[in-house]
Amino acid sequence: MTSGDTTSGEGLLESLEHMGAAERAEHDAEVSAAVAPGREIAVGQGETLLAVDALTVRFGGLTALDDVTFDVRRGEILGLIGPNGAGKTTCFNIMTGVYRPTSGDIRLEGRSLARMKRYRIIQAGVARTFQNIRLFGAMTALENVVVGTDARHRTSIPGALLRLPRHRREEREAVEKAMALLEFVGIAHRAADPATALPYGDQRRLEIARALATEPKLLCLDEPAAGFSAAEKDALSELILKIRDDGYTVALVEHDMRVVLGVTDRIVVLDFGRKIADGLPDEVRRDPAVVAAYLGGTVEDAEDQEP
Repeated sequence: MTSGDTTSGEGLLESLEHMGAAERAEHDAEVSAAVAPGREIAVGQGETLLAVDALTVRFGGLTALDDVTFDVRRGEILGLIGPNGAGKTTCFNIMTGVYRPTSGDIRLEGRSLARMKRYRIIQAGVARTFQNIRLFGAMTALENVVVGTDARHRTSIPGALLRLPRHRREEREAVEKAMALLEFVGIAHRAADPATALPYGDQRRLEIARALATEPKLLCLDEPAAGFSAAEKDALSELILKIRDDGYTVALVEHDMRVVLGVTDRIVVLDFGRKIADGLPDEVRRDPAVVAAYLGGTVEDAEDQEP
């Protein structure tokens, strides 16, 4: 959808309703592949997708990250945890181009992201959600997700202005893909509703759908369970596992340890900007340094916590 497009959410839905059966069947197959772009990725699980190498970030006299090194492996859910102020969101901000590192590097499939512009990082394959939901409030849920598909569009500006066949085809495919993603995250029935009219939990799901619309190699979720009830957290955990099982790689910043321990394949722990642990969930939850810095109490206390 271009910035000059005035098509309403209802109009976009009507374009789907009026498609012929044969045409719809043909594109349904394409949409299924687009929603789960990397089912074959599981074969390569364990290979490094993103490498954080000796990352240091300073803001004046404050060191937010201090020589942090870890990797995100293809096909996994990596949890990035730590107390408030540990540097988790700062790390996400470097990974997604919000900030630039003071020193060190971040590489996606060997390609440095450290000096890359934010839209280039999205095109390279890193998408994210935010602690504070950032949606286009006046746009429908469907339109919000369609915006995410723009990262993969190839139509030129003249082609969009003239509405050439390629542009019309990309618009139609974007609508189909957006509808498939809304169904994937469980809010297809809200497609025509303004984003601001959605309940808080559905807005979180909508933001995830929009991020998935960019076809990321790595999806970064920043505190997606914030403000959720216990039931909503359980449903979110199921969605995150579903995303991983559909071939995506996920990096998760989250304070709720029940969510973290329930979905992650591996956990990296930060404290005062330094990495203090990196391992399997059961290993990390029993690490004395982690218990002291994050979980509180003793190792015996941590063992009483079940995901």
